[in-house]
Amino acid sequence: MKAVLDPDCVLANGLAAIRSQYQVPRAFPQPVLEAAEAAARRQPSEHVDRTDIPFVTLDPASATDLDQALWVEASGSDLLLRYAIADVAWFVEDGDPVDAEAWRRGTTLYLPDGKASLYPPVLSEGAASLLPDGPRPAVIFTVRVAPDGAVKLDDAERALVRSRAKLAYETVTDADLPSPFAELARRIGLAEARRGASRVDPPEQEVARRADGGYALAFRARHPSEDQNAALSLAANLAIAEVLQAHHTGLFRVMAEPDAAAVQRLRNTARALGIAWPEAQPLARFRDGLDAADPQQAALMLAIRRAGQGASYAPWRAGAAPWHAAVAAPYVHATAPLRRLADRYVIRATLAIMTGQPVPDAVAEAFQRLPKVMGRSDAMGGQIDRAVIDLAEAVMLDGREGETFAAVVTDVDMRGARMQLADLPVVTRIDAPGAAPGTALQVRLVDADPSNRSVRFEAIGGAA
Repeated sequence: MKAVLDPDCVLANGLAAIRSQYQVPRAFPQPVLEAAEAAARRQPSEHVDRTDIPFVTLDPASATDLDQALWVEASGSDLLLRYAIADVAWFVEDGDPVDAEAWRRGTTLYLPDGKASLYPPVLSEGAASLLPDGPRPAVIFTVRVAPDGAVKLDDAERALVRSRAKLAYETVTDADLPSPFAELARRIGLAEARRGASRVDPPEQEVARRADGGYALAFRARHPSEDQNAALSLAANLAIAEVLQAHHTGLFRVMAEPDAAAVQRLRNTARALGIAWPEAQPLARFRDGLDAADPQQAALMLAIRRAGQGASYAPWRAGAAPWHAAVAAPYVHATAPLRRLADRYVIRATLAIMTGQPVPDAVAEAFQRLPKVMGRSDAMGGQIDRAVIDLAEAVMLDGREGETFAAVVTDVDMRGARMQLADLPVVTRIDAPGAAPGTALQVRLVDADPSNRSVRFEAIGGAA
């Protein structure tokens, strides 16, 4: 959940408590700020001039840390994606104060009321961001996309670029974008289907004020341009992964498929939400048919996203083929260097390979250390997201004590039963001795306490 509508600041205290509990950084140390100020004045000197390419950026309207600028053009039957990625490594040198602080943070941490950035704003929202107020240093990846969606990295270079427009998901029109933009996204989607990929991009959850003064947990529908833009990033990351794997180096994003127990939990969740899932239909095919505009199906999409065995990072190793089950291919993170530490090193390795240079020793060494750092940062981000959702659920249910709800047990483990409410996107534990996965329950809300982000239900009557 990245958005909270909270006009009366009811959630503010809870969010402040989450920041304190997880020690979310509030500011950068003064030496880091001073080093970033000096770095922001560094003038590009190893960059070719590509300011003639009419790049545009596409992000949420409020975003100012712009990692990517894009342009798409035809090349015979192929399409060329020119993807300009912020050249963070131009401003941040190995071992300098900004670099050391980034290694401590790992990623930008997001909460509904703000973020804790990976790099100081003078870089992440200024000199290194691809804002449309002047030339910026970037690394341009040129990705060739065939009619069947197959991708290949044609070129990589350091370049000066100039964004022509800061476009927003909320307001962008087809006329604002390069004419082949939608076709490129369509091709990438076809290739995903052919591979059996199973990426799920559920809508964001929001807490909104109801007319009666209470709160409701809802889903914000994704804009079509968000999914199309994600396809461009996927194309670049797949093409870069292929290059790195061929050269026996890199840092890969890896993930195993959900195991049988996780799939059964999802089937129970679907039952709780009233969504038909044919017994013989595999998860991948069922997932493809879900509609994010439907609140129950959106809740199931979110559950599917959380059901996997967890994505992680792994350096290239002989005999260990990197694989990302949701993408159904080797995959890297290279397109968000302002927000993820690992991307800076993947970009540096790819740029070296594509320009005929050896991968720097510092980059190869970083690939061995990054999984631990990124794993720690990802875990903290996940814990923060879970805490925010717990807070949202408690706020939404506060004042509804005594009400009854339909629910279904999704799984049972050593800690007891976990259930999914049928009419609300709430998953929580309940004391229901003897309940098996799939058991239908009627439950009463005993307590909802936003101060400690907890809700408590009791089972009533018999299981259905």
